[in-house]
Amino acid sequence: MLLLLTLKFPHLGINECFHEIITIGYSVYHSYHLPWFRTLSWYFLLCVNYFFYGETVTDYFFTLVQREEPLRILSKYHRFISFALYLTGFCMFVLSLVKKHYRLQFYMFGWTHVTLLIVVTQSHLIIHNLFEGMIWFIVPISCVICNDIMAYMFGFFFGRTPLIKLSPKKTWEGFIGGFFATIVFCVMLSYVMAGYRYFVCPVEFNNDSNSFQVDCEPSELFQLQDYALPSILESVTGWTTVRLYPFQIHSIALSSFASIVGPFGGFFASGFKRAFKIKDFANTIPGHGGIMDRFDCQYLMATFVNVYIASFIRGPNPTKVIQQLLALRADQQLHIFNSLKAHLIEKGLLPALEEAAA
Repeated sequence: MLLLLTLKFPHLGINECFHEIITIGYSVYHSYHLPWFRTLSWYFLLCVNYFFYGETVTDYFFTLVQREEPLRILSKYHRFISFALYLTGFCMFVLSLVKKHYRLQFYMFGWTHVTLLIVVTQSHLIIHNLFEGMIWFIVPISCVICNDIMAYMFGFFFGRTPLIKLSPKKTWEGFIGGFFATIVFCVMLSYVMAGYRYFVCPVEFNNDSNSFQVDCEPSELFQLQDYALPSILESVTGWTTVRLYPFQIHSIALSSFASIVGPFGGFFASGFKRAFKIKDFANTIPGHGGIMDRFDCQYLMATFVNVYIASFIRGPNPTKVIQQLLALRADQQLHIFNSLKAHLIEKGLLPALEEAAA
């Protein structure tokens, strides 16, 4: 149940954030009565969601897709269908152009696409992070929330030096205090969560039970290891080694990004609101503004986490390779088998494997 709610949360955030930004554009230019602006905006959102969700389902749940005939057909022609849907919206936009308002309509066309790029693309990266394991979703968002709270607390009690003109209330004292507090919090949270398979295992489809599951043998990233302490820390603490999960080391990088670069997502949102002379994106959450006011740093954080996983964590996945091989024709599978066999013989590995089997 928690997994389903967590998966649904980013999707609801996508729609609401998109609605808030599009509404700002509509409120600014509504007096021109541009035809089809809102309809086309939501249509393009539908197209982009269809494309991203189709790519995600095919990538992570290939076995399930291949089992169901309708899904297999949709997967095979997914990109063509997505492109056809987008072209339909593109033609509708051209047909909706009104004389004397061409430039304004192209402004709004660009507005919609930039909104899709900022909101929808990054929101789907959150879902990708979720499929790698809930810890890659919960820890980063907790880092951002912790930094926001602790920066406010340190700024409230010790703040004296202004940090940036876009946000006059932000101070260097709050920025630095939030940085150290966030690192400590995220290292501790990572230690607690890394011990539970439910949080660290990726989402997979089980053919035997015909259901999704979150269960696996945790990788080395989530197994306790001994680390030697630097001489300076050893002299202070008296410890020679410390026992940590490797993920805790990575959590320092995540919390550092959330504390140093993450706030710039909020600064960007502040500049956007000042440009259009609005206090909040909406009034969805009483006292806090709109969903986008809460997500401004989260989207930037989600993008970093996705890039970080791809660059430093994720390696080749044998399961996905086998799934793709099984989808090939018999002659293609045989060709790959012979190529792999020749490669193993050349490296001298195949005879050793045959002796072990004998």
